[in-house]
Amino acid sequence: MDRAFGLDIPTTLDEVCHPSRTALIVYDMQVGIVSQIAEGRAIVEQVRQVLQAARHGGFRVFFTRHMSLPNEVAGMTQLRRAKGWQGVDRAADTRPAFPRDSQQFQIVPEIAPLPSEAIVDKITMSAFAGTYLDIALRDCGINSFAIVGIALEVGIAPTARHATDLGYIPVVVRDACGFGDAAAAERELAGFAFAGDVRLTESGEISELFRRFETDRSLISGSTRGRA
Repeated sequence: MDRAFGLDIPTTLDEVCHPSRTALIVYDMQVGIVSQIAEGRAIVEQVRQVLQAARHGGFRVFFTRHMSLPNEVAGMTQLRRAKGWQGVDRAADTRPAFPRDSQQFQIVPEIAPLPSEAIVDKITMSAFAGTYLDIALRDCGINSFAIVGIALEVGIAPTARHATDLGYIPVVVRDACGFGDAAAAERELAGFAFAGDVRLTESGEISELFRRFETDRSLISGSTRGRA
């Protein structure tokens, strides 16, 4: 650990990860999104393994869900995006893809959130824009997080970049992040590696780091969580 000016400045992933200051963010692992990704089921399994390790280690967990507002209140930005994604010329011809309470809006059952875990609903790509996520993390003393889910090039990258400007250390778990466009995903990973603010890792490494802080399994099945 580098120490300067009264601050601890982590230099390794091992120094970054601790349940008192690190969370896991599971990004948009929703029924209607997983089904659109060619390797969706494989990503579910990778995410499940990382999630299980985080739970065993006593790390706080935050899920995100992308929500579509009714067209009447969606606004210009949401309607423009819907036109592009749905390939239509008129905003009036779009339909909300992930309406509240729909089946496609829900988290896939294999990684269902526990009562002790938060679900952050959003209408933006960055999980920090317009949500309570930043406030909740800071209030818990969190200054870093690992992020897994779908899709790397669409929402995970904006979330990680936004996080660095907010003063967090984001850790992108490459093999637990799905994508729709492989070339676009590779460009994002290359950008992370070049800039250096976002740490990159694999599910095996982060799971091992999480499990260092193994807690009593009886504590992770309900609302009370063990802490190291």
